[in-house]
Amino acid sequence: MRVAFYAPMKAPSHPSPSGDRRLGRLLMQALHGAGHDVELASVLRSYDRGDSVRQAKIQALGGKLANRLVQHYLRRPRSRRPQLWFTYHLYHKAPDWIGPVVCKALAIPYMVAEASHAPKQSGGPWDRGYRATERTIINADLVISLNENDNGCLLPLLQNPDRLVSLKPFIDTQPFALAADNRAARRQKLAADLGLDADVPWLVVAAMMRGDQKLKSYRVLATALARLGHLPWRLLVVGDGAARDQVGHALANIAERTVWLGQRPHTDLPRIFAAADLYVWPAIKESFGLAFLEAQAAGLPVVGGKSGGVAGVVEHGQSGFLVAEGDSAAFAEAVAQLLTDQAKRQAMGLLAQKRTLQEHGLEGAIKGLDQAIGAMMKRVQ
Repeated sequence: MRVAFYAPMKAPSHPSPSGDRRLGRLLMQALHGAGHDVELASVLRSYDRGDSVRQAKIQALGGKLANRLVQHYLRRPRSRRPQLWFTYHLYHKAPDWIGPVVCKALAIPYMVAEASHAPKQSGGPWDRGYRATERTIINADLVISLNENDNGCLLPLLQNPDRLVSLKPFIDTQPFALAADNRAARRQKLAADLGLDADVPWLVVAAMMRGDQKLKSYRVLATALARLGHLPWRLLVVGDGAARDQVGHALANIAERTVWLGQRPHTDLPRIFAAADLYVWPAIKESFGLAFLEAQAAGLPVVGGKSGGVAGVVEHGQSGFLVAEGDSAAFAEAVAQLLTDQAKRQAMGLLAQKRTLQEHGLEGAIKGLDQAIGAMMKRVQ
């Protein structure tokens, strides 16, 4: 099937790395894996921080691009036109001003993955996007939910509950699992490169540095780890961004324990994770966190904040520990448990890897997406 793919929050081709961009690419990869012909329809970013004038301009631009895209598709032979529109990450701050117009003109189904509906935004600074997103969800032929916490607000908008299909968050686990097979060599190499003591436990985090919930998470992490000065550990920090200086200030109290790796290509993460001992991230208002899955696929246990859909990717007490969002004292206690118990840390890491490979791999997503699309097509024909 020919699929037009669009991500209004951030295009998969966007130059700035993020979990959102990564999942967009993974969804396109899964669709390709299922045998579909996937084309990126637009790179328009409709994301806005609450400026009503800017939102109106984006809406107008989206309408022009949609009409232009319709004409572009109609000039193609019917055999090369899209048969399905797929939008990824739809919510009040990033509405889809293009897909519904194209679908109506071409008479093709509309589906969306990771849509969210927040009634409290009605009448607020994103009311324009809220209303548009609500209409889009109501009229969608298929909604793929990657976070079950969203389902309670989505289901009332859908006349037929069969239009909502849950899919577990997923990654391409193979590079991480392969890196973990050679863990000792990875650790010795990274220790030599960074001048680290391989006998001291290494904590690792990989997260963008933005002045929003990411910065809040870094601050909680710093406060928690400052409580553990009596234990041996080092913190490896992978990431960069506009709030780099603020993150550096937040981590100043543990500066002598912190190793800055900067922004690294995603292809570097498997060997970095495989060399470490424990993944740590407070996850303030995190949707679910792909890095949690990637670290676990590399055999690391996790200490994270219990927010959003994190509990759907980390099994508390089995593959790691989840603590109340923002509770730095509880976070420190959980990290200390695993720092002081190597056997438990290793056992949890093995279980984390096994669970991630079995439940959150690309192959499962390929099968789940293809089945959902097939059922939808039968329903709408």
